[in-house]
Amino acid sequence: MREITYLEAVREAMTLEMRKNEDVFILGEDIGVYGGAFGVTRGMIEEFGSERVRNTPISEAAISGTAIGAALTGMRPILELQFSDFITIAMDNMVNQAAKLRYMYGGKAKVPMVLRTPAGSGTGAAAQHSQSLEAWMTHIPGLKVIQPATAYDAKGLLKAAIDDNNPVIFYEHKLCYRTKCHVPEEEYSIPLGKADVKRKGTDVTVVATAVMVHKALEAAVELEKEGISVEVIDPRTLVPLDEETIIRSVKKTSRLIVVHEAVKRGGFGGEIASIIAESEAFDYLDAPIKRLGGKPVPIPYNPMLERAAIPQVPDIIQAVKETLNRS
Repeated sequence: MREITYLEAVREAMTLEMRKNEDVFILGEDIGVYGGAFGVTRGMIEEFGSERVRNTPISEAAISGTAIGAALTGMRPILELQFSDFITIAMDNMVNQAAKLRYMYGGKAKVPMVLRTPAGSGTGAAAQHSQSLEAWMTHIPGLKVIQPATAYDAKGLLKAAIDDNNPVIFYEHKLCYRTKCHVPEEEYSIPLGKADVKRKGTDVTVVATAVMVHKALEAAVELEKEGISVEVIDPRTLVPLDEETIIRSVKKTSRLIVVHEAVKRGGFGGEIASIIAESEAFDYLDAPIKRLGGKPVPIPYNPMLERAAIPQVPDIIQAVKETLNRS
C-alpha cells in the first residue's frame, strides 16, 4: 500500500468528494492559485476552477456566513480558515447560527458544512497563530469536532465529515501535515465517533489527541524497553466521543493518562477524566487519573520556550512511571 502525507490525504479526500458531488466546493483565503497557507489545496483550482475553489476576502465572518448560507440551500461547502485561532472571528456564525439552525427549524433545515483549520504549535508561529481551541467547540451542542492524527484517519474522517448533514469542525495539526502512513487509493470513510487503539497495552491507558498521539506512541516504545506496556488510544473525534473504547481500556489497564496540547485548564482531558470517574471503570482504577496539557501561557515564539509550553515525550514517560510508582 502506498504512503502519502497527512496533507496529501486531506487534499485527496476533498478531491474525491468534489469529483463525486458537484455540490461540494471549497472557499477560503488564498486557497486558489496560492494553494492555501499550508499548501493543502494546491493544484485543485486547475481541476475544479475558481467557481468551486473560491478565494475570499480576508474575513472569517464572511467566509463562515457564506458557507452557512450555501449549506442551507443544499450545497456542501468546505471552508478553510488559515489558522484555528481565527475561528474567534467566526464564533457568532458557528455557535449561534450553524450549530443551532437544524434544531431551531425542527430538523427541516440541514447545515452540511465542514470548517477545516490548521491548529497547534511547533512551527514558530507564536501566540496568535498556535493555539489549540478544540475544547471551546466541543461545548457547543450541534457542532461535531474531529481531530485526526494520521493521514489514514484524516482522509477517512474528512470524507465522512463532508457527507454529514451537520456542521463539522475539522482540526488539522500543523506538525501532522508532513507525517506519512499507508493510505488506500480507493474510497473509504471512517465513522464519526469511533476511537482507534493505536497501540495495545496492559499496564496503563494513554488517551492522546492530534500530534500528542505520535508523542504518546514514541513514549510507549521507550517504556517498552523497561518492561512497561502502554495502550495508546486516539479518540479521533471528540464529538461524538467513543466513550466505550476508553472505558473498556481503563478497565483492562486500571490506569489512565490523558494528554493533549491545549492548555490543561479547561481542556478536553478533563471531560475524559470525568467520564471515567462517572463510569464503572472508576472501580477498576489503581491510581489517580493524570492529565497532561499545555501550560497556562500564550504559545511563545522562542523555539525552546514553545516546546516547554506543551507536553513532550519525556513528560509522558514520567507521567506513566509516576502512575505505576516507577519514577
